[in-house]
Amino acid sequence: MTGKMKVLLLKEPRESENEADPYIKELASCGHTAALIPVLSFTFVSLNELSERLFQPERFGGLIFTSPRAVEAVKTCLDSHTHKWAAVKDEWNAKPVYAVGKATASLVADLGLCPLGEETGTADSLSLLILQRENRETLPLFFPCGSIKREVLPTALRHNRVPLETLSVYQTSEHPDLQKNITDYFTQQGVPASVAFFSPSGVTFCLDLLKRLSGSQLEQIKFAAIGPTTADALESHGLTVRCCAEKPTAKHLATAITRALQ
Repeated sequence: MTGKMKVLLLKEPRESENEADPYIKELASCGHTAALIPVLSFTFVSLNELSERLFQPERFGGLIFTSPRAVEAVKTCLDSHTHKWAAVKDEWNAKPVYAVGKATASLVADLGLCPLGEETGTADSLSLLILQRENRETLPLFFPCGSIKREVLPTALRHNRVPLETLSVYQTSEHPDLQKNITDYFTQQGVPASVAFFSPSGVTFCLDLLKRLSGSQLEQIKFAAIGPTTADALESHGLTVRCCAEKPTAKHLATAITRALQ
């Protein structure tokens, strides 16, 4: 099939509201019409505890970030303490600051920190990098994360006895308009040629409704995943994943979807 194909993206909109989402842009340049429906909403929690730790870098051997939201939580804490941050920032930069993937790393850099591990892309490969660099003698690494975090990284570090202190700094829940927005999309646009998922929780929140709305056409939808964890979640619900982005970027996903739709 050629011609304009409809792609539904079940993801979070970009932080910068003023520019088009890069996934929509990349898919458009491949000739597809993409629409984005936000799946999750986030609330920050434990910001006092987070602040406390951020201003005591001497307690820790370094920092770990595996999501843009965790970095945003830090930024929220720092907004009211800019002068204090200037004083401790260099102390953090004397220690390793690990970040998974480009999006998270660029937000870490915006805080004035120097991220390591930008090229890793997954928690699995970031944990390998950390294990290459760290030993058991270090102070604990501080890991601000979401309430639904995968255990890959903590488990890998624990097995190798690298000390870690985690703190949940945001909670994830279903976006309040999710069901309505998906239903409206199907009513107005019909069944899309491809649906792309960006997180396991996206799969959990959307799948039953998608099955109901697409009915007998479910088999025709090419399901795409941003990465292996999300692909696993789709497969565990009995769906065939037609493509998975080689790396979690807009370009890689657009390439994979375009190939699957040909």
